Amino acid sequence: MVGRINHAIVEFFEKLSSWEHDVVREKGMTLPQMHTLEVLGIHGAMRMKELAEAMGITTGTLTVLVDRLEDKECVRRVPHDTDRRSINVELTDQGKALFEEHDRLHLRLTEDLVAACPPDDREALLRCLTSMNAQF
Repeated sequence: MVGRINHAIVEFFEKLSSWEHDVVREKGMTLPQMHTLEVLGIHGAMRMKELAEAMGITTGTLTVLVDRLEDKECVRRVPHDTDRRSINVELTDQGKALFEEHDRLHLRLTEDLVAACPPDDREALLRCLTSMNAQF
């Protein structure tokens, strides 16, 4: 049973990843760039170090991402309110619009995917996903 679940998870990940690549590419973005917008869209402005930790990347990698997103006018660096040594990264209006559009696409995909599941299975799916996410 675990082997079948493993294969199903891998297959789902590959299909979702392919869908994600297609959606992001249409906007002239990379997946890491869109992931940056998603984290900021969900959590609000963050310090560079906090954002890097939330994304599971180094601050050096994040610096390159933020530079490119600034060039696309999706984010801006602003001084931290209380710590003069820290810089916050926040979404611009354009970045917010991209995040909101992408979030709507995710919601629509989720609605389509769970529409075929009976209501009891949806509850079970949510419990399983919540439990699995807690393992990371």
